[in-house]
Amino acid sequence: MSRHVFKLPDLGEGTVEAEIVAWRVKPGDVVAEDDVIVEVMTDKAAVEVPSPVSGKVVSTTGNPGESVPVGTELIVFETAESERSPDVASKPSPPAVPPDAWHKQGDRSDNGTEPGRVATSPAIRRRAHEAGIDLSQIRGSGPNGRIVREDLDAFVAKADERPEGQSSVARPEAGDSEEIKVIGVRRLIAQKMSEAKRNIPHFAYVEEIDVTELESLRRHLNAGAADAADAGASARAPLTYLPFLVAALVRVLEEFPQCNATYDADREVIIRHRSVHVGVATQTPDGLKVPVVRDAQSRSLWDLAAEMRRVTEAARTGAAKRHELIGSTITVTSLGKLGGIASTPIINAPEVAIIGVNRAVERPVVVSGAVAVRRMMNLSSSFDHRFVDGYDAAAMIQALKERIEHPATIFIGR
Repeated sequence: MSRHVFKLPDLGEGTVEAEIVAWRVKPGDVVAEDDVIVEVMTDKAAVEVPSPVSGKVVSTTGNPGESVPVGTELIVFETAESERSPDVASKPSPPAVPPDAWHKQGDRSDNGTEPGRVATSPAIRRRAHEAGIDLSQIRGSGPNGRIVREDLDAFVAKADERPEGQSSVARPEAGDSEEIKVIGVRRLIAQKMSEAKRNIPHFAYVEEIDVTELESLRRHLNAGAADAADAGASARAPLTYLPFLVAALVRVLEEFPQCNATYDADREVIIRHRSVHVGVATQTPDGLKVPVVRDAQSRSLWDLAAEMRRVTEAARTGAAKRHELIGSTITVTSLGKLGGIASTPIINAPEVAIIGVNRAVERPVVVSGAVAVRRMMNLSSSFDHRFVDGYDAAAMIQALKERIEHPATIFIGR
């Protein structure tokens, strides 16, 4: 038998560390080559790391939620002599991580090469900011003086030992509470939301829309689909408002291409997209995910509905592939029956616009000088005010309102 040490490889794009999300093996387990041994999270993506050899797990390094630097001895195997020579540190090809698996936002991990900037990870930088700690006061023990998690923890512990009134870190009083470590997908969601809100000046715009005619068309089409299914045709799931909204949005974006865009902060470039790849904000057991309906401009109403249903279900069950969760150019979001009167959706950076659907309700309104019962719904939208002027944002939503209130115009000329 021989001993094989597997070190955390570079997972792409200069990754310097990764967070352990979950171990799939434990000491004593016997694994086969290419079995998944651990799931890790970088600043770019979740990655399942396969075993480079077949053998028995001797030991593992790191607990879920901990970050480990590239090159760390991650796991030790006991293998047959024919597998590997003793004590060889593996150098596997890194798992494939597409460069845009998670869009770049705000600060990236660095190695201290930028003048005047403390070398550490975004997670540690965020923790220090929230605790009011000046990172320049901490002596880093990592490579090239890089501040690692242990350095920050030691500094916090030392601060807590100071006499009352001198501690620089606020601690909650002990009580009947539960601590839940923020790791994995939830950590990335928190990071993305914080960076989007911190870096993007949101311009919010809410418009009331009369969806009475749209509701009539929706019911008519659903009834027709049900009759066709009874006659032997393939069954179609009932249409919701979202496919109509996306179909109308595609037409409106032809007039407002600045809203179907993404911002490359590293190059300071706005990229306007000809294709409309619609992100659909979806609540899942792991938190909010945004699966993508690609080339919405080329899809029929029923095709849009079917694809939206497919990608959102894949996201909820964890079956979505990595490429199905990246590359959106504009996002729509809906809370369904919990939609409320209005909302303030956060932009899915690096996009510059997001459209939110609120609850539709019947209520009395004035129509042509008379009171009538109409089905009304609010659209809540947010725009990146750096690149979309308030006038253009309002004009776009007004154009969207016009098509939704007269739904035949969604399909004319298509």
